[in-house]
Amino acid sequence: MATIAVGAEAPDFSLPGADGQTVTLRDFRGRKLVLYFYPKAGTEGCTLEAHDFNRLRDSFKTAGAEVIGVSAEPVKAIARFRAKQDLAIPLLSDETHALLDAYGVWVEKSMYGRRFMGIERTTVLIDAKGRIARIWPKVKVAGHAEEVLAATREL
Repeated sequence: MATIAVGAEAPDFSLPGADGQTVTLRDFRGRKLVLYFYPKAGTEGCTLEAHDFNRLRDSFKTAGAEVIGVSAEPVKAIARFRAKQDLAIPLLSDETHALLDAYGVWVEKSMYGRRFMGIERTTVLIDAKGRIARIWPKVKVAGHAEEVLAATREL
């Protein structure tokens, strides 16, 4: 598992999106990018987080940033989630965990005494030059999208 650091070059990626298109980091050169990693579509926290980022989408665009959600779920699952929740923000699928590993968010977790691998809810702000500007590990959903927007505006 890799770890990322503020100031480092953001790990590159090429992943399928819920809309069937392949998305790469290079697609966002010259713009800020918010990558938020979420554990499982359709769960309460992930749904709230998606709606918060979606609600602020235009404000992020005004701040010169795009917002993308990433999970380990298959494209069909994220496409259903995006359609059901009427989300405009892109969602990407990383079933191989390559990007999740590169960003250090595919971790061992524990619930009810059971250990398993999963996504640690994390958000990464990448600047227009492709460098990591800010990292929010172990995100608590309430108010998080607003905090990320404020940091994006300051960048």
